[in-house]
Amino acid sequence: MKNFLPTGNCPVRDVLCRLGDKWSMLVLITLNANGTMRFSDIHKTIDDISQRMLTVTLRTLESDGLVERKVYAEVPPRVEYYLTATGGTLIPHIEGLVGWALDHMDGILEHRNHE
Repeated sequence: MKNFLPTGNCPVRDVLCRLGDKWSMLVLITLNANGTMRFSDIHKTIDDISQRMLTVTLRTLESDGLVERKVYAEVPPRVEYYLTATGGTLIPHIEGLVGWALDHMDGILEHRNHE
């Protein structure tokens, strides 16, 4: 039996906490589907995310090595985001979770309505 104690470095807790927020998976899926994107394009694609939350999410994903940010020395500066190789390896797992959610959504909603 595995224990997931709150003390120390628990990789399961750490990774799921970072990816289990409201926006991270959507940003990763968006970058996977569209390739390299500018901030404004990501924001248009996920139009219910605030600019501040998108900035925080992108910074978090970047600090985890899942997304890369490239700044071009132009006026005004152009910034693009894309998945790293590590971020790309996460996509099949996210797609599996999305597929599972789609397959079971009706049953889950039905159970929720019976509460």
